[in-house]
Amino acid sequence: MAMVAHRETSSGSGSSGMLQHMAAAANDTGKYVRYTAEQVEALERVYVECPKPSSLRRQQLIRECPILSNIEPKQIKVWFQNRRCREKQKKESSRLQTVNRKLTAMNKLLMEENDRLQKQVSQLVCENGFMRQQLQTAPIVDGSSEPVVTTPQHSNRDANNPAGLLSIAEETLAEFLSKATGTAVDWVQMPGMKPGPDSVGIFAISHRCSGVAARACGLVSLEPTKIAEILKDRTSWFRDCRSLEVFTMFPAGNGGTIELIYTQIYAPTTLAPARDFWTLRYTTTLENGSIVVCERSLSGSGPNPATPQFIRADMLPSGYLIRPCEGGGSIIHIVDHLNLEAWSVPEVLRPLYQSSKVVAQKMTIAALRYIRQIAQETSGEIVYGLGRQPAVLRTFSQRLSRGFNDAINGFTDDGWTLLNCDSAEDVIIACNTTKTFMATLSAATTLPLIGGVLCAKASMLLQNVPPAVLVRFLREHRSEWADFNVDAYAAAALKANFFAFPGMRATRFTGSQIIMPLGHTIENEEMLEVIRLEGHSLTPGDAFISRDIHLLQICSGIDENAVGACSELVFAPIDEMFPDDGPLLSSGFRVIPLDSKPETATNRTLDLTSSLEVGPSTNHGTGDASSSGSTRSVLTIAFQFPYESSLQENVATMARQYVRSVISSVQRVAVAISPSGLNPTVSPKLSPGSPEALTLAHWICQSYSYHMGAELLRTSAAHDTVLKHLWHHQDAIICCSIKFPPVFIFANQAGLDMLETTLVALQDVTLDKIFDESGRKSLCADFSRIMEQGYSCLPSGVCMSTMGRHVSYEQAIAWKVFAAEETAIHCLAFTFINWSFV
Repeated sequence: MAMVAHRETSSGSGSSGMLQHMAAAANDTGKYVRYTAEQVEALERVYVECPKPSSLRRQQLIRECPILSNIEPKQIKVWFQNRRCREKQKKESSRLQTVNRKLTAMNKLLMEENDRLQKQVSQLVCENGFMRQQLQTAPIVDGSSEPVVTTPQHSNRDANNPAGLLSIAEETLAEFLSKATGTAVDWVQMPGMKPGPDSVGIFAISHRCSGVAARACGLVSLEPTKIAEILKDRTSWFRDCRSLEVFTMFPAGNGGTIELIYTQIYAPTTLAPARDFWTLRYTTTLENGSIVVCERSLSGSGPNPATPQFIRADMLPSGYLIRPCEGGGSIIHIVDHLNLEAWSVPEVLRPLYQSSKVVAQKMTIAALRYIRQIAQETSGEIVYGLGRQPAVLRTFSQRLSRGFNDAINGFTDDGWTLLNCDSAEDVIIACNTTKTFMATLSAATTLPLIGGVLCAKASMLLQNVPPAVLVRFLREHRSEWADFNVDAYAAAALKANFFAFPGMRATRFTGSQIIMPLGHTIENEEMLEVIRLEGHSLTPGDAFISRDIHLLQICSGIDENAVGACSELVFAPIDEMFPDDGPLLSSGFRVIPLDSKPETATNRTLDLTSSLEVGPSTNHGTGDASSSGSTRSVLTIAFQFPYESSLQENVATMARQYVRSVISSVQRVAVAISPSGLNPTVSPKLSPGSPEALTLAHWICQSYSYHMGAELLRTSAAHDTVLKHLWHHQDAIICCSIKFPPVFIFANQAGLDMLETTLVALQDVTLDKIFDESGRKSLCADFSRIMEQGYSCLPSGVCMSTMGRHVSYEQAIAWKVFAAEETAIHCLAFTFINWSFV
């Protein structure tokens, strides 16, 4: 068939030479037809509704539009093809222009950073030369002397005098700019952060300076005034900011504004008091059009003297430099420089208050990421679930985080009071009965005023546990630590049958956890999701009543490569209708890594998993943690429960017991996922009833050799590597207890893969669960033979994993494992040879 191309006039004309050449090649008649302006307008209207019309739609278009009656359907088809191609070229051109602008701006930023580093190198060379000269000329050198780094101190000027405040503001501006673009602070690049057109930005942390400081610079596709407005509202993006109150604001002489601000910052754990700041904030515009927002602490207590729950911290000159870019967007420089008074917290927590990485992750990087998040939401690049708008989902995340921080800190001015004042208690119980707090909750749930909200919280130190791995496990395996009936009680606050405690109807958790994602930040460092826990009633009368529980949950810090980030899992029960104004009682976990120095080996509780490498290491370049010193982290747990006045004691007892059980479960999980365990050179006294994994591995191999007359491990292994060879053995090796019903107590990696489970969940699996009816009968027939002669060779067969998948094996061998040389029987061991999923 002949394809007829057309030259287009008016606004629809101007097809590229390539398209004309292609159309001419396809046109066997050489005929070109010109479209009139009216025809192009009619076709454009159709294109907006349907860019790729079918042949029937094109014929219908010709019938409905008389001005197109002299054009054939094939000619209209070519017009739509050309129109789609032009639009595609236009989008690609726009994309390339955007990328080019980003690359140009990033190149400018990198050149400025290179200039700054060159100045820093020159300064260090001069200092080095000066030090060499001093060493050569000085006859006696005091080895105890160290170079003193001085920083300009803030003079005590009258904060009530506007002229004095303007002088402080100008001094703050000069010091901030010297930090943002100069070498006033010795900056070093933050590990793991690589610059580039698609990266968030360039990050640096302080080195050898007073206090802790962090610096960031990056590109943001927003106007400078919009960025300054967002960043000044610190409570909207800084999750640890409890409140920011502007007490005084007056204009400066150069068109800027000066504000006196009182800020309160949450404490990250229950082990430390919160911080507050009394600062001056100066906002101005430079001659080159850049906007500067700089801030520093003022002397004096301000209008709100520090309360016993707050420690007054010091903010050294910090702020934001926002420069407009050609073609739109901005280049932003962020500096945060703080002195958090580390002396006021326990020694174990001081690394949190002396680490520039923590400041960078919590404040500096968070600010730049939030700005970029807003920019991408504005451009429509982010798609969210369940029809929720980005602003609504951000509000949910902020409410969850704020509720969790309020529960951890328990401020008295919010109405929190301690129920137990005994310092020996491991779990702190606090309650809130203030009318304003409870009236808000009752109004949202359309229920009468309830008694109050109770919070059970605790903090503990974890050794050698990757925070990201721990939080990821808690998120994916809720049944390992949570009690479904306790969740059901907390969820009952949103329903009409509220306060069924202590006579709750028993409900069984089916084990099914459905995660429905709502949204995530641009780098997936935080995820917002709805969790549905499916439950079945245990009473026939409630069989048709839904027992499902819905939770709104945020999870952050599960990337093991993130630097200095804390990991959190915070959730709150919600109604299945999920209203935007529903109440949220936040509960959850927070794990904060500590930058600890290598420590000597200490005594620790031993169990079957204490020497197994079952979790990914957080640092593969430092060797085994057992020999180089353990890493430490602080775990904070807080759970909130509503209660009726008459049930306060009952709920308090339940909450305390529940949090203790959760702590026990988390400790068991933490030991299992620890990347390394006991140092093999340490040989403690072991109880035969609860052996350490290395000893159990020896018992398994020695018993196998005794019964079978052959070695289980095909290669000779040294004493301290038996466990490693057994763990990586190609056949599945599983041990179960002698007691009835036989429960699995150990499995190597192949055994865990075959059962499709983990070391933590292994103890919930019994021997009979992995065999079908015929397999159980065959095992019962061979069981007596195993007990009599000590072993048995089972023929090929089929068993089942915990996920219900069938597993075939060529042969299975069962034997008794002796606790010592031919003394007591400790357990039964099974090896499944050449197994595979059916």
